[in-house]
Formats: sequence, C-alpha cells, structure tokens
Amino acid sequence: MLAKLMSVLLLGIVRFLTGSQARWYGCPPKAEQRIYFANHQSHADMVLIWAALPEELRSITRPIAAKDYWTKTPFRQWITTAVFNAVYVDRQTTPARPAAPVATEPVGVLAALATASADADTAMAGGPDPSPEALPRAPTPEELRAALPESDPLAPLVRALESGDSIVIFPEGTRGHGDEPQPFKSGLFKLAQMFPQVVLVPAWINNVQRVMPKGEVVPVPILCSVTFGAPIQLEPGEERRPFLDRARRAVIALREV
Repeated sequence: MLAKLMSVLLLGIVRFLTGSQARWYGCPPKAEQRIYFANHQSHADMVLIWAALPEELRSITRPIAAKDYWTKTPFRQWITTAVFNAVYVDRQTTPARPAAPVATEPVGVLAALATASADADTAMAGGPDPSPEALPRAPTPEELRAALPESDPLAPLVRALESGDSIVIFPEGTRGHGDEPQPFKSGLFKLAQMFPQVVLVPAWINNVQRVMPKGEVVPVPILCSVTFGAPIQLEPGEERRPFLDRARRAVIALREV
C-alpha cells in the first residue's frame, strides 16, 4: 500500500516538474515484451521514462538502475525496488572471462572435422551431400543465455527478460554530456541475440538533464518529453558494430521529431 501511494505521489511530482510528455511516433503503446533503449544524460532518465509510460505498461516494464547510486541510501533502494521495480546493474563489475575449455572439447572438434572430411570425400565420389551436422553453426539464443556467467553485468537483465518483463536500458553505459549519445556499448547487441522475439524500441529523452543537472539535488521545473520511435531488429548475420551504430542513429533521429 505504501509503495502504491508513493507511486501516485511521485508520478504527480514528476509530471508537475516535467510535464512527462510521451510521444509515440513510431509505434503505439502496446503490452508486448519490449526493450526500450534511450539516450542517457541524468539519473532522472529512469524516472522520466517510467512516468511517461501508461499505467498498463509501467507495471510490466523494469528500468535498469545503477546499483552503486540507487542503493546508496535506504530510501533510494526502497523506491527503486518497491516503486520502480528496477533491475540493478553493477557498473563496477568486469564481465567474467569464458571458462577454459574442458578436456573433451578438442576431441569433439577433431571428431567433427574428421566427419566433415569423410562426408566431403563421399560427396566427391558421387555419394550424398555432406551431413548438415558437420557444418559450423551459430549458437542458439538459449545457448547464449546459458553460457552467460552469473557475474556478467547483463545477467540481471537476462533474468528479467526470461521472466517476461520489458526493460528500459541506456546503451551508452554512462551519462553523456554532448548533444548526441556516446557510442553504444555491446549490451544491446547481446540482448538482441539472446532474445530475438523481444521488440526493440528506440527512445529520445529531451531536456531531462536540465531538470536535474549532474551534482544538483534540487530539481528545476522544465518541460520534458520522451519520444518513442519505430522498432528495429537485429538482422540475420548483422555484426555488432553496424547494429549498434544503426540503433544509435535510430535514437538520434527522434531528436528532430
């Protein structure tokens, strides 16, 4: 009950200070599983997107929150947990290195190569085509998720998506200070690989950095908005950097809408 009252109070405050205008330019507000990815200029970004979403989407959408900042005081931790239902991300964690291959792995590789060679010899002799099993293949989304170490910073986001929630992420990884987002880090690409069925929605947050400038604790009333664009998807065979650059351009394009 207390969390519900705080949610209503906070929603009123945020909308009074910022207007919290949601502009659905490229897609409608729809109760489907989504990854919203946006520019990042303030700790208030998370709050503004939360307030801009309609109630039926707020209840199924979890913003990410920097663990070192949002757990610094008991009140911050309570509000991000009880009100925002945020996913904590540890910005200090270094992704774990992949485990060393087990002793049986080289044997399996050699066996696969031997099978492929034998199949090729058979095909050259006029026999059947090489077995598809002998050809290399990309790992499945399920295999990618299973291989992710629990210590990886993406692990909490993966668990949230596996439970059916939508999430809000900031692919820059840290707050920017210019007119355009910094280059996107690889997290969005990895999540798109692991969850190809989840809709990727770009968003542009406007003016929020003026409401709560870095280092300030008293917000200033400024009209803000969140513009949601047309969904994108990871194309078959698309490499990491081209995809991330394309996702970044999709966010920047919403600035002029």
